[in-house]
Amino acid sequence: MPAKFAPLLLICSLLLPLPATSAALPSEVDGQPLPSLAPMLEKISPGIVNIATTATVDRGVARDFFGFRYRLPPRKVNSLGSGVIVDAEKGLILTNHHVVGVADEITVTLFDNRELKATVVGSDKESDIAVLKVEAKNLIAVPMSDSDKLRVGDFVVAIGNPFSLGHTVTSGIVSALGRQGLGIEQYEDFIQTDAAINPGNSGGALVNLRGELVGINTAIVSPGGTGNIGIGFAIPINQAWNVLQQIMQFGEVRRGALGLSVNDMTRELAEALGVAQSSGVIVTTVSEGLPADKAGIKPYDIIVALNGRAIRNRGDWTNQLGLQPSESWVTVELLRDGKRMNIRAKLSASAIERIAGESIHPLLEGITLRNYLRRGEPAGVEITELQPRSRAAQYGLRSGDVLIGLGRYRVEDIGALKELAKGQRALPINVLRDDNTYLLVLK
Repeated sequence: MPAKFAPLLLICSLLLPLPATSAALPSEVDGQPLPSLAPMLEKISPGIVNIATTATVDRGVARDFFGFRYRLPPRKVNSLGSGVIVDAEKGLILTNHHVVGVADEITVTLFDNRELKATVVGSDKESDIAVLKVEAKNLIAVPMSDSDKLRVGDFVVAIGNPFSLGHTVTSGIVSALGRQGLGIEQYEDFIQTDAAINPGNSGGALVNLRGELVGINTAIVSPGGTGNIGIGFAIPINQAWNVLQQIMQFGEVRRGALGLSVNDMTRELAEALGVAQSSGVIVTTVSEGLPADKAGIKPYDIIVALNGRAIRNRGDWTNQLGLQPSESWVTVELLRDGKRMNIRAKLSASAIERIAGESIHPLLEGITLRNYLRRGEPAGVEITELQPRSRAAQYGLRSGDVLIGLGRYRVEDIGALKELAKGQRALPINVLRDDNTYLLVLK
């Protein structure tokens, strides 16, 4: 072959197809199969559902060009979230209260694309847990774990419906436990995780590597308000399951009460009392005949722990006690005269008396009211029941609304509302609804 053709042959040889080689991952390394979450996810994915809701939103009152007031027509709002099947036989689904709280219509989409209409069995705004029920066969429930056994560093997987993308899986670890004081819910004991949780994940599952449910995803920290930055929160399944059981039994959550009042234990107060303890809460009053009194708790006792968990301040105390169901036993660790002791007490039901609205004012006929507490403090009057044809309903009030003001005056409880409503021909009511405030005038 002439030398002048040698470069051409070299170039052509570089262009010839090479024998095919496999780029696939090996099935095992050093005789061990590669780890994968796929087998676990294939078992439990049918237990996580997408939730679509439709709600009617009151748009309030506006003024026209001439200054006349008129009511704006209501509008329909759609939203999406997630849920977890926890009882396949009964068709029970756990999700967040804020996913379905004001929904008129709820549609659940299963992993196999079946669409089912769901009803709300019960919902608890304070813990942000709701229980739904669907009628269907061949449902698959997600098994539950003991969330009290979680440890920081445990691997977890979040499953839900972020940004309407449908069934999505993310993984991470438990970043912290017992997160409180975030102002997200009234009662907080969150699992913190760096598994990506985004809008639409609310009500979805947080599971361990065995595919067991450890939490219900509920919130994120997001400075921009839209996406995940690695700080998400889930409600421990032990807490959510307790709420579910109470809803199924009573139709509502009946939280336990001890029958005492407390204040923060400050350094100044410790010095005044001559004690070294500067954290915890100090008992100020004990109600006669209630659990604290029967158990032997006394004024000036300093409570430092409840059920083995430290109490740093009044917020800790209100939160941890509020997570305990009625009729349950608790252990209160306290200091008395410099001595540490443990006292066992059985909680009573912190039932809130409901009264008929007409006993307060004729314009409130057809509604049922109860005092509304936030973090254990009076914060308004809640409408628990409302007749559709009542005057209050015609003017736009709804069940679940909290009356927080009358005219220019603050309403903290039923007594204040009754006093302010005396002799009034019209009731200009300030209403708290889904963290928004409205002014409605009943005439």
